[in-house]
Amino acid sequence: MSDERSILLRFTIALVLSIVGLAAPAWADFNAGEKAYHRGDYATALREWRPLAEQGHAAAQYSLGLLYANGQSVAKDDVQARQWYEKAAAQGRADAQVNLGILYDYGRGVPQDFKKAVYWYRLSANQGNDLAQRQLGLLYERGDGVQQDYVQAYMWYSLGAANGAQRGAALRDALAQQMPLDQIAEARKRAREWKPKGK
Repeated sequence: MSDERSILLRFTIALVLSIVGLAAPAWADFNAGEKAYHRGDYATALREWRPLAEQGHAAAQYSLGLLYANGQSVAKDDVQARQWYEKAAAQGRADAQVNLGILYDYGRGVPQDFKKAVYWYRLSANQGNDLAQRQLGLLYERGDGVQQDYVQAYMWYSLGAANGAQRGAALRDALAQQMPLDQIAEARKRAREWKPKGK
């Protein structure tokens, strides 16, 4: 092996080990925050997550958004929640995307904007998030931010019910009462053919 290849190999190994070494403490701190959160110790969760969120850790950004949205150890602040959700959503976090969609859908911390709600719900729904799928179905059923489309609504409700979510099934079944059989058949076909898309 040439000296250049040997140096390159050692450099690559050192780089990988340093990245792994830096990532492990971040996950340890995140997990400590998560354990504190589940114990109801929101102050500790905040203390663990804030530095990680500020460094760009998507899970910590989403979690910080939750603390602000729910007023846990911080004043309830939908504007702050939105800012943290946006950072995590931009990194592909489906849970942050759906929560961001909810803020736009209901005008919490932002002006109500159904088109932005549709955008964020769709990104999350396409990753298989059942809440986003149901919320997207609601917007299609009502025609908020999209053209009203019962076939699309039924499809999204069906997808949102696929993992046993009763709310999605109830919404789908109620909508079916207003739809002709050919539309139901088309919606079922679309639901069967649907495939999740990545981040």
